[in-house]
Amino acid sequence: MAKLYFYYSTMNAGKSTTLLQSSFNYRERGMHTLLLTAAFDDRYGQGKVSSRIGLSQEADLFHADDDLLEHVRLRHQAKHIDCLLVDEAQFLSEEQVWQLSDVCDTLSIPVLCYGIRTDFQGQLFPGSKALLAWADVLQELKTICHCGSKANMVVRVDASGKAMRQGSQVEIGGNERYVSLCRRHFKESYLN
Repeated sequence: MAKLYFYYSTMNAGKSTTLLQSSFNYRERGMHTLLLTAAFDDRYGQGKVSSRIGLSQEADLFHADDDLLEHVRLRHQAKHIDCLLVDEAQFLSEEQVWQLSDVCDTLSIPVLCYGIRTDFQGQLFPGSKALLAWADVLQELKTICHCGSKANMVVRVDASGKAMRQGSQVEIGGNERYVSLCRRHFKESYLN
């Protein structure tokens, strides 16, 4: 039986690198993978999953209203898919996570999702919330806070490096906008 996997972490834990390594492992064995990534995250160009260490691979884009089961079904009919890999999975809707579970259950294709668990205010993203509830396998990818403890939170910072407390849940950015922290330092950042 195909399974739905959710690999989650904070920023800078190597989610995209791990996704690309998984895709490489399938392709090295003669299997075909399909990669999906959020359409509005174009930091590294449209239609690519890219890691900070320089790896990249072409990917299909998903939008908020896309039917992912239908998208994968059509791609699978055109060319057999052995594994679906989804980057930026926090940006999936609840309905899309349900569709991805149908990819596993009706098309028998394993789905590996990679994303951030919580936003800069410590709240679950909709896609992450649904994946935490419905995924067959949950795996945390770890990174560290500046103190050396495991980082499990992320803060958004302004131009002066001060933690922001308000703003939209989604704002695309990298190291210049987000810092991964342990829970203690996350809470302290809100006191300053």
